[in-house]
Amino acid sequence: MKTYLVGGAVRDKLLGLPVQDRDYVVVGSTPEEMVAKGFKPVGADFPVFLHPETKEEYALARTERKSGHGYKGFKVYAAPDVTLEDDLRRRDLTINAMAEDESGQLIDPFKGAEDLRNGVLRHVSPAFAEDPVRILRVARFAARYAKWGFHVAHATNKLMREMVESGEADHLVAERVWTELERALGEARPSRFFETLRGCGALQRLFPEIDALFGVPQPEKHHPEVDTGAHVMLVLDAAAQLSPDTRVRFAALMHDLGKGNTPPAEWPQHIGHEERGVELVKKFCQRFRVPNEHRDLAVLTARYHAHCHKIAELRPATVVDTLEALDAFRRPERVDLFVTACEADFRGRHGSEDKPYPQAGLFRSVFAAARTVDTAAIAAGGGQGPDIGARIREARIAAVRQVLS
Repeated sequence: MKTYLVGGAVRDKLLGLPVQDRDYVVVGSTPEEMVAKGFKPVGADFPVFLHPETKEEYALARTERKSGHGYKGFKVYAAPDVTLEDDLRRRDLTINAMAEDESGQLIDPFKGAEDLRNGVLRHVSPAFAEDPVRILRVARFAARYAKWGFHVAHATNKLMREMVESGEADHLVAERVWTELERALGEARPSRFFETLRGCGALQRLFPEIDALFGVPQPEKHHPEVDTGAHVMLVLDAAAQLSPDTRVRFAALMHDLGKGNTPPAEWPQHIGHEERGVELVKKFCQRFRVPNEHRDLAVLTARYHAHCHKIAELRPATVVDTLEALDAFRRPERVDLFVTACEADFRGRHGSEDKPYPQAGLFRSVFAAARTVDTAAIAAGGGQGPDIGARIREARIAAVRQVLS
C-alpha cells in the first residue's frame, strides 16, 4: 500500500500558490484494508475514504471505462493491481495528472510540469473526450490562469470541438453546468471561460443567448468596442475587479442579453432591450436551475441598469419606483449589489475602465434619503392601508427630490 498526493495540490504547489485541499491516491490496497485502518468510506460511485484524523480524501487508484453518455456514463475499476500511472492517465489535463510520493518526489508521466511552465492546458489522453464536463473544466482553468497567459493546446481545442459536434456536450446536465459556470464566475478573469467555450463551439450549444451577442453592433459613441459580445466580456471582467460576489458577476453577464434579440434592421440601436432581456434571463435561469438570489439580481439588473446610469435625470417618482422594484426597503443589501453590477457595465467599455462613475454614489444617496422616511410615524397618523402607503411613497419621493435638486 502506497499513498501519493495528487491533482490540484501538486499543481498549485508547483505554481507557488497556497494549497487549499489535499487529495491522495492509494495504490495497492482494498476497501476492506482501508476500513480496517480506520478510514471512513464516503464515495458513492468509486472507493473514496476520509482519513481518521485529518479528514482528507484518500481514493483507491482506479480506471474508468465509458459505458454511456454524460459524466456518469462510466464503469469504475478499483483494485490493488491498478498502478499510479493508470490512475493519472484517466485525468483531464496534464497539469492535473501529477503526483508526489511520501518523500516529496514529483511523479509526472505526462509532462504536466512542463505544460505548467509553458502555460498550456493540454489533455492527458483521448479518454478526455468521454466526459463532456471536461470542456467546462478546461474553460474554467483558462479563466483561472488567464493572468499568467495560459492557453488551450490546439489539439485539446480540436478534441473539444469534436465533442461538441458529435453531440457529447448535449448530455451535460443542468446542475453540473451551473456548478461549473458559478465556479468560473468566481475566477480571476471569467471572460476567458466564455471565450474558450466559444472557441470550440460549446458556447453556441450551451449558452446560445450569450453566443448571440457576438457580432451585434452598438452605437460607437457609447460603446467604442462596438461588438455587444465583446462589451459583455469586458463588463464581466470589470465586475470581477469590483466584487468577489458571483451574484454581481452573473448579473453583469446577463445585463444586455436582450440585445441579442434586436432585429438587425434596428442596429446599432437597441430600444427596449431591457424588457426583452428580462424574459431571456428568466428562461436561462430556469434552464440551468440558477439559484433565486442570482436570478433575481440578474433580472433586475437587466431591466433597470439604465436607471442607474441616468439617475441624475430621472424624476423622483421614477427613482422610488425603481427602488420599490428592487425591493430595496425590505432588502437594502440588494442596492449595493445592483449598483456594483451597473458600475461594471459602465467600466466595461474601452476608455472607461478608470473613469469616475458618480451615478453609483448618487444612487446610494437617494436610497439612503428614501430610507430616512419614518414609516411607523406615518402609519401612526391613521388611515387605511392604501392611504398610508400613498403617504409613505410621497414622503420618499420628497426625500429623493431633495437629493436630486
